[in-house]
Amino acid sequence: MFRTNSSVETTEISRRSFLGAGLWGGALGAVALLTPLSAEAARIAMPDGGRFQIALRNQHTGESFSGAYRVGDKYMPDAFKQLNIVLRDFRANEVYPIDPRVIDILYMIRAKSGQQNASYEVLSGYRSPKTNAMLRKASGGVARNSMHLTGQAIDFRMDGVSTKRLNQTACALEAGGVGYYPRSNFVHVDTGRVRHWS
Repeated sequence: MFRTNSSVETTEISRRSFLGAGLWGGALGAVALLTPLSAEAARIAMPDGGRFQIALRNQHTGESFSGAYRVGDKYMPDAFKQLNIVLRDFRANEVYPIDPRVIDILYMIRAKSGQQNASYEVLSGYRSPKTNAMLRKASGGVARNSMHLTGQAIDFRMDGVSTKRLNQTACALEAGGVGYYPRSNFVHVDTGRVRHWS
């Protein structure tokens, strides 16, 4: 299910960025799932019916996605068209293809946390270069070459689970980068090399 906040005009998303997201989403239909991100990640059991589901809400826009994004070893293009919009750079209103593996990481964290029905609150998905530069000026914790710039990172919280526990769970997966920001109460995950920081 895809929901938008009526106060947010998603129809104003630039045609070029939306078409780019659509083309990427369409390409997903023919792409088999990549090799499991780690041995720990490979231990996640195939869900009933082979449908991998995720629920997330953009903290800034109120837009949300809840449903299957992958069936067996195939990602669902229509789901990613919606996810790309929910996870867009809301400041610049730019849509960019989200790396499906970062959604897999969120799925694995939720499964390992034992919170199968919990929803994620997303603080940041894709960031345009302009937005990243602006945030970098405002905070020392923003990387110049952030993986948010390539749709490979998500900053989040989860309903009913402490960020401390989310960080521990994400680190144990060894599925990519994990940043823990206890003062701001969020965790960062990305599909880069395995590394941890706080």
